[in-house]
Amino acid sequence: MTEPPAPRHRPAPGHRPAPGGRLTALQGTALYVGAVLGTGVIALPALAADTAGPASLLAWLALVVVSAPLAAVFAALGARYPDAGGVSTYARLAFGERTAAVVGWCFYLAVPPGATAAALFAGSYTEAAVGGGTVTRTVTAAALMAAVTAANAAGLRVTGRLQLALSGLLLVLLLAAVALSLPQARTEHLEPFAPHGWAAIGPAAALLVWSFAGWEAITHLAAEFRDPSRDLPRAAAAAVAIVGVLYLSVAFAVVAVLGAGAAHADAPLGELMARGMGGNARLLAAAAALLLTFGTMNAYYAGAAKLGAALGRDGALPGWLGRGGSVGEVPRRSLAAVSALAFLSLLTVTAAHTDARPLVLLATGSFVTVYAIGVAAALRLLPRRGAIRAAALVALVAVAGLLLMSGRYLLWPLGVAAAALLYQRLRGRKRARRTPEAAATPLEAAETG
Repeated sequence: MTEPPAPRHRPAPGHRPAPGGRLTALQGTALYVGAVLGTGVIALPALAADTAGPASLLAWLALVVVSAPLAAVFAALGARYPDAGGVSTYARLAFGERTAAVVGWCFYLAVPPGATAAALFAGSYTEAAVGGGTVTRTVTAAALMAAVTAANAAGLRVTGRLQLALSGLLLVLLLAAVALSLPQARTEHLEPFAPHGWAAIGPAAALLVWSFAGWEAITHLAAEFRDPSRDLPRAAAAAVAIVGVLYLSVAFAVVAVLGAGAAHADAPLGELMARGMGGNARLLAAAAALLLTFGTMNAYYAGAAKLGAALGRDGALPGWLGRGGSVGEVPRRSLAAVSALAFLSLLTVTAAHTDARPLVLLATGSFVTVYAIGVAAALRLLPRRGAIRAAALVALVAVAGLLLMSGRYLLWPLGVAAAALLYQRLRGRKRARRTPEAAATPLEAAETG
């Protein structure tokens, strides 16, 4: 059966469509946890410890604190403007079509390389458990990408239930690894606390941004909630608490249990499990890594597929991507585009014989850009008084700091922004050639300009 075209209407400020989605607050919490927790807990505690030593724990704490206002702001926007465009919709309402296109392109084109990097991280754990080198890593990554695509093609109802089950399993695995290994923690492992100086906390925090990207991802699914105004803020608040506890617990255990060896651990979660459970826990660590990665990729594929359909609906991307973007529908064309770009990223890094680091840096720069524009839009769209206004101001200061730490990694989103603006210009010219008399009207001029 041919899917009906996505509606051409755009949400007006303050518009709240009638509840019709299927996601509950509990499933939303699971999607948030999957989007944010993800692969950060697999590798970054060790990398951060290598950068700043035990003082990296302060970087983790700072980013957990920053997460609270960020999550609150994006949840408030999603509850007030539940649309598949997510941050792109907020940017359009606040700043116009061009900014909306830039945000949409930045997020949409950040997901494929980011998802590929996540899949390769999981592949590295599998390779450590069963051997096979690059072949095992690449095949594992490809299998994960195919599985996530299939899960999302089955529909958001399956996605929400699957994410709920995955998050429950992950909570058990991670908390068990931490609890069983903590008896081996030693206070001497925390000394010296800042072996590379206090200034090293900044670079460690910049590295950890990858771990905390995701608070904006679920906004693309806001209209899929049964009651966005109630369920989305609840899901975000619960997720902040869960993610904060898990990240801080795992990071502390890695430093306090592994000591100096934490900086050189290729699979720190596996090391914790081995210390706590005894024997060779690489297979269990690989299973945990696969579950974590699946959850992250699952949430991002779902959000990006909906975003692509919304961008196709609004003309920021080709219109054929707009099919399946309505509430309850599956945007299979947009999902196929995300999946194809992810496989292209995997093919590129495999052919170049490089690791996932370049992909991580590309995705991080894009997500920070999305955060910056999203928070700026919140200051224009949300109520000018109250707690949410204060949260937006705090989030703006935090994002400004993240932009400074991103440095040269912002070159990729700048290039994407240029491409988005060029597409808008070419599309406007094409429309003007088709309807020159309409293009002269103020309304058409505003839309195309």
